[in-house]
Amino acid sequence: MTDNIPTGGFSRRRFLELGFGAAAAAGLAACGGGKSANDTAGSKPTGSFNGKYTGPNVTLSYWNGFTGGDGPFMKQMVANFMKENPKIKIASNTVEWSQYYQRMPAAVQAGKGPDVGAMHLDQLATNAARKAIVPIDDLAKGLGLDESDFTPEVWQAGIYKDARYGIPLDVHSLAMYYNTESFDTAGISEAPTKKDDFEAALDKLKGKANANPFWMPNKWPAHLMFLSILWQNGGEPYDVEGNKATFDSDAGVSALEWMRSAVDKGWSPKNVAPDSQYVAFKNKKVDVTWDGIWQINDLKATKVPFKLAPVPVIGEKNAVWANSHNFYITKQATGNKLDAAKVFIDWMSKHSADWAGAGMVPARKSVRESAKVSDSTQGPIADEIDDLKFLPPVPGLGDVQAQTLEIAVASAILGKSKPANALKAAASKASQLMAANKAKFGG
Repeated sequence: MTDNIPTGGFSRRRFLELGFGAAAAAGLAACGGGKSANDTAGSKPTGSFNGKYTGPNVTLSYWNGFTGGDGPFMKQMVANFMKENPKIKIASNTVEWSQYYQRMPAAVQAGKGPDVGAMHLDQLATNAARKAIVPIDDLAKGLGLDESDFTPEVWQAGIYKDARYGIPLDVHSLAMYYNTESFDTAGISEAPTKKDDFEAALDKLKGKANANPFWMPNKWPAHLMFLSILWQNGGEPYDVEGNKATFDSDAGVSALEWMRSAVDKGWSPKNVAPDSQYVAFKNKKVDVTWDGIWQINDLKATKVPFKLAPVPVIGEKNAVWANSHNFYITKQATGNKLDAAKVFIDWMSKHSADWAGAGMVPARKSVRESAKVSDSTQGPIADEIDDLKFLPPVPGLGDVQAQTLEIAVASAILGKSKPANALKAAASKASQLMAANKAKFGG
């Protein structure tokens, strides 16, 4: 999510709290559609793409939000690219994600934005609707990329109004981190994978190393935990057409009731502030936590003896929330810049195994199956990639979620309202906001 996630996860959380609505705040024209990269460039494809740039020296403006522990990996990849492609200079602009989504759309409209960039998958539809980015179906075809080298979920989520707007670089999801010393003390020999096993493990852990083994936050990343269990229960948070919210279903109520039970059963304190469960895990005050795989390198820098495993199946089937960094192109990339941008995206995609060092899982199957990825800490997540779930490509959905679903989850976990009541009220408001967004974005 990252990625640019600095060591306590704060930037990631702030991105989700602030960044989703940033594009809307830019006040750009709310129209759908848009010309393809080649049409915007005023040119037709010059033939089969061979991965080489043969034009004059060119400078590409490349924007990204990798400001944290993943930043050095991206910088090294960019340096390696320029070494192999000396005619292309990459001028990187690295900005915190919360500022990135506020600044980028307006900068593009002013002609001062990126030629090429990276953004989260769940931001593509909003920026496509505002014409901040252009369709790149021709690029995907020229690169020889199709669904067969990706999971259907991540590939299809990059399509908005029958046009592709992103080339996936990675996937990153929630995972379960557990303290191996605590597990040994409690006599737990392996990571639990099912609800009954997980609950039994928490009962064994309670009172051993720590009084409360599994802290349930009332906000970040509580809504990602909720979405994961909702999907595990067979539910969907929204309809794919963007017409209404459906997270108040029986599947959603069951998910939120289980999350609240973590407090009722004494696994968690009553009021856990955002991110404090992760800080507590780093300080050996919590035995188990669910957080993003972007925390891997941060934890490796500590003295916490940990292992990573997939989130247990609390519902009936494997599923977990995920996001993805995608490369995009703007209307500024014309002529030689467009040709160079294609070479850049192609090279970065093919070398995404190097990006695994940042704690990510390469999106491409052909890259992901390399030993470098399978032997990495996030290898268990890569093995479960078919179970990763993404939000539907609906413009403005992040703003809606922040104003509704996230508030309902917090209210129920804090015991301020019953899960069913909280979700019903939030879903009603979310559906109203989604209807307004369809009118605003030309849906």
